[in-house]
Amino acid sequence: MEGDSKPNDLTSPLLSNLSPNPHLILNMEETPNFDSPITDPQLVHRLSPFNPNPFSFLGVGPFSLPRPSPIDPFRNQTPKIEGFYEWFKILVCFPIAILRLVIFGLALLVGFFATKLALQGWKDRHNPMPKWRCRVMWITRICARCILFSFGYHWIKRVGKPASRETAPIVVSNHVSYIEPIFFFYELFPTIVASESHDATPFVGTIIRAMQVIYVNRFSAPSRKHAVNEIKRKASSDIFPRLLLFPEGTTTNGRVLISFQLGAFIPGFPIQPVVVRYPHIHFDQSWGNISLAKLMFRMFTQFHNFMEVEYLPIVAPLKNKKENAVHFAEQTSYAIASALNVVQTSHSYGDLMLLTRASEMKQDRASDYLVEMAWAESVFNISSQEAVEFLDTFLAMNPDSNGRVQIHEFFRILRLVSSPLSEKIFGFIDVEKYGSITFRQFLLGSAHVMKRPLFQRACEVAFDICDEEDKGYLTKQQMGDAILSAMPSMSGQNVSEIFNLFDIDKDGSVSWDDFMTCLRRNPLLVALFAADQLVEETGELEVV
Repeated sequence: MEGDSKPNDLTSPLLSNLSPNPHLILNMEETPNFDSPITDPQLVHRLSPFNPNPFSFLGVGPFSLPRPSPIDPFRNQTPKIEGFYEWFKILVCFPIAILRLVIFGLALLVGFFATKLALQGWKDRHNPMPKWRCRVMWITRICARCILFSFGYHWIKRVGKPASRETAPIVVSNHVSYIEPIFFFYELFPTIVASESHDATPFVGTIIRAMQVIYVNRFSAPSRKHAVNEIKRKASSDIFPRLLLFPEGTTTNGRVLISFQLGAFIPGFPIQPVVVRYPHIHFDQSWGNISLAKLMFRMFTQFHNFMEVEYLPIVAPLKNKKENAVHFAEQTSYAIASALNVVQTSHSYGDLMLLTRASEMKQDRASDYLVEMAWAESVFNISSQEAVEFLDTFLAMNPDSNGRVQIHEFFRILRLVSSPLSEKIFGFIDVEKYGSITFRQFLLGSAHVMKRPLFQRACEVAFDICDEEDKGYLTKQQMGDAILSAMPSMSGQNVSEIFNLFDIDKDGSVSWDDFMTCLRRNPLLVALFAADQLVEETGELEVV
């Protein structure tokens, strides 16, 4: 146009004469800042990524973590009864629920006595159940179907058919509720793999014994090995029933597929995956963060509960190729996840343990304490039981409503005082540099230190340095001398508190067992003993 100083072409800016200074700047952080900004310049420097690593003498490199998963695979979508329709339905169905409860009780009682009859006098549990006893167990199987009917599963949609036992001796399924084991007991009468704790469950323990259950203690390596051997023995012989396993190891909400345990895949037999779905609108039937009694009540007070079972094509180990169990499990989990149209995550039963513990401790957002334990075990070599112990320590630090612990609470529980070394220790696991930490950072940062090859050796050398007189135990004076050399600002009271933390058996001295137990519970405290002599003894490693 006339009067324009710039040509009107495609390369010209649409707006001219803009001020070189922006009027508004939006700072979009990748992660929301839950805490007030850190204003102390000295603390900012000590928590910065350029700060020296207090664990470098162990060969520990910089600590970083990928973003946490936003998924809670155990969350039931309808934990509360909400809405007029649901309350109206419960009111209308309440008389029906009483009748259903009677049917449930009678079916359970008849099935229990039929199972007792089938098991009477049977001592040879190493071999298959005799045929006449299996015929008696048909009474219990029919009772199982009556139990499903009482829960509102009047009809069950099936897609596909179960393969023959000779073709696929092992069946694996996703696990959403306590309903699937009842269904498969009726449908297939398989041998199952179950936790040892189920044997003591009234009624249930008797019935699963008739299924020639393979018991396993998931926390015992010998028990897991025995279970794998039993799976292999029974799968290899056609005289035994087919085997049923839920490789996720626990129930989920059915919206994701969590990591698979390898017990079903190590023997290397063909497997038929099965997918179970519970279509719903108003009532989520998954056994997640909801009590069993409440879930049963909700099932009793529905007009009908929907269930779909789909038998998928058989997954077999690749021929002419040695395939490890991990790859076999990945193949099978992918087939199930694809059929369900869900994502796969690295959560495991260990995450459920953490979630349960956080819920017991009345945490506002218990799902903040999930860490994807299958991934953590693989990368950091930390067990679920160790993770729960670290969670107890973290919860003692009074996390806020966002599940974050402030630096002063961290110091309080570890008996530290504000000092350059203490702030370096905290800064090591505060990977976001917020001045507060999450449980995931605390757990994995501690594991990153504790699982280093030099950790055990460093503890031994530190104990020997403190125990100058070679008495086999440390006095308060000896501990104090070592700690004050690293943290001179500690008072006598502070030294007493940290000594009491190490004195596990409270006998007034710190033995080697006390010393090691405390450092395994609080591995970050090993930095207190990183004296020059300790660094010289352990040897400075290249940071990787």
